[in-house]
Amino acid sequence: MVNSRLRKLAGFGVIWALLVVSVGAYTRLADAGLGCPDWPGCYGFLTVPEEAATITTAEARFPDAPVEIEKAWWEMGHRYIAGFLLLIVFTMLVLTWRNVKEHTPTKMVSALMVLILCQAAFGAWTVTLKLWPQVVTAHLLGGFATLSLIWLIYLRQGGLSSLVSDLPAPNLHTNIAFVAVVLQIMLGGWVSSNYAALACYDFPSCDGSYTPAMDLAQGFDLFQAAGPSYLGGLMDSEARAAIHWVHRIGAIFVLFIVGSLVYRLLFTKPLLAYLMGGLLLLQIALGILNVVWVLPLLNATAHNAVGALLLLSLVTVNFAPRLRFV
Repeated sequence: MVNSRLRKLAGFGVIWALLVVSVGAYTRLADAGLGCPDWPGCYGFLTVPEEAATITTAEARFPDAPVEIEKAWWEMGHRYIAGFLLLIVFTMLVLTWRNVKEHTPTKMVSALMVLILCQAAFGAWTVTLKLWPQVVTAHLLGGFATLSLIWLIYLRQGGLSSLVSDLPAPNLHTNIAFVAVVLQIMLGGWVSSNYAALACYDFPSCDGSYTPAMDLAQGFDLFQAAGPSYLGGLMDSEARAAIHWVHRIGAIFVLFIVGSLVYRLLFTKPLLAYLMGGLLLLQIALGILNVVWVLPLLNATAHNAVGALLLLSLVTVNFAPRLRFV
């Protein structure tokens, strides 16, 4: 038995969470992550200071962070829509606990509430720790996890039943594909948070070489200290090249493992196979265009959004067959 109100709210939540992920990506890529140097307000105000008097006050409070109104609005806009997502999830929680007898996914929605509260904390740390890559990457992963869990709740309540009905049980292949996509997303977050997207200026080679000079130790130092500000990145060019090149190699592996899964799904769930295959090819194309077109903001943002949708397709084949037991 399902709760139709919860299904509708979860469906809206999926769309809104994808918006949060996309706006967050744009904010990060536009170097607006510190558009407001404090949290949860902006220069000590509830909204972005725009009048001459409030700007003067803001810059007196934060003399090392001059007001850039456009960047500040992107940052605050992201906070506003993320806050609305929190309200959506809280409403889902209330609906769930008020209708326990309808076999609603109480544990899943409760876990979602905990996850989104953790996301709020990581959003604050992103600002207070001045874009520390570890926190920025974790915040990105948390956003993708939030989106995925809302999606599963939507499916659990009967959403898109024709698409997911009679899915074959997950196996080693689907598990490996899921892990590969998650790891690639982690690498993508590490690329972005360390400003390594343009560390290789050409494609398919990297600076004219297929064996570029790389500093893997620095590039993947997960214990690097948080500096006074990480805006623009602190790693040298060889470390950034290492991050970028490993992300490209990961994309090749994802293309192979997910592509072969798409082929297998063609014989059991062709519609899902076409969707997954289309998203895979689009994601690869957007990644290449990020380099060729020198990281245009809309293209790079789309690369994040399509990556999220590709993840949802892998979440579906791995977890949807088990939802009736949740």
